[in-house]
Amino acid sequence: MRFPLHVTTDMIGHQLRQALRGNRRYPFVLMLEPLYACNLACLGCATERHTGKLADRLPLATCLEALDDCGAPAVSICGGEPTLYPELPELVAGIIGRRRHVYLCTNGLLLDERVFGRVPPHKRLTINVHLDGMRETHDRVCAREGVFDQAVAAIADAKRRGYHILTNTTVFRETDVEEIDELCGLLAGLGVDGMLISPGYRYESVTRDLFLGREQMRRKFRRVLEISRRYRLTSTPMFLEFAAGLRDYGCSPWSTVTFTPRGWKGPCYLIGKTSTWSWDEFWTGTDWDYWESRQDALCQNCAMHSGFEASVVREARRSPRDMLRLAAWNLLG
Repeated sequence: MRFPLHVTTDMIGHQLRQALRGNRRYPFVLMLEPLYACNLACLGCATERHTGKLADRLPLATCLEALDDCGAPAVSICGGEPTLYPELPELVAGIIGRRRHVYLCTNGLLLDERVFGRVPPHKRLTINVHLDGMRETHDRVCAREGVFDQAVAAIADAKRRGYHILTNTTVFRETDVEEIDELCGLLAGLGVDGMLISPGYRYESVTRDLFLGREQMRRKFRRVLEISRRYRLTSTPMFLEFAAGLRDYGCSPWSTVTFTPRGWKGPCYLIGKTSTWSWDEFWTGTDWDYWESRQDALCQNCAMHSGFEASVVREARRSPRDMLRLAAWNLLG
């Protein structure tokens, strides 16, 4: 299976429970940013995500309270660099103790110091390592030499130690898609459990012209769609077809809610129009109809998986053909 059976059944069970309650909108994933400190300053990252101070991190109890409030079955711990979070072992244990799934999103540089030996492998824990290309490209995007080799070595070590490992690759304007093919081959050889490939998005605080226009995105992702037939990508085929311009979807910004050192970020992981410490104020006060419509100027070139994979699932329920295709993709992948 492309995803472990317990992950698949938990996510389906969550959707069935929400449907029985009559809920049309509900979180699939909590994007939890416990800190805005990082050991890198990547070119495509929002400035606030690598300029924070460790002292301004979220308390452990506040992180777990956010999870309880939103009820999402999966938590993506990001940031910042989450391996810098001193309470990371307790945070992971607290999430697993609530029978939720943890995706630890990291650049991989501190796994040996901060995770191995402190956060044991668990069926509900996945380590998701950021790799934006082969050596020269990844080091350039991360603005530091040597990080590609460190990340690849950490992935190999993590697999030897029994961790479930995914990778996350962002496609930028200058990304050579043939290099993505080469990267997938390398990662497959390391035995990673899946690879996520997604278009980059222009944060307001990033001034460099790194990001894809609509036609560039479609052209590059038609090639990624071909690559996906040979490798274990975790992006659904429908999402890749959407990024390639072969399908269209509304957004599901409510599917990946974001909690940061400034509180609940609205409306989505990428766009910060509002911040509040109140879950109810965030959930009931956000104009979901407006943001689903993608009419805002900030939404025009966005095709991030965080907003559209839930739309794939939502629309697939209306098409027996797409439902069968999704089931086959997961079961046979």
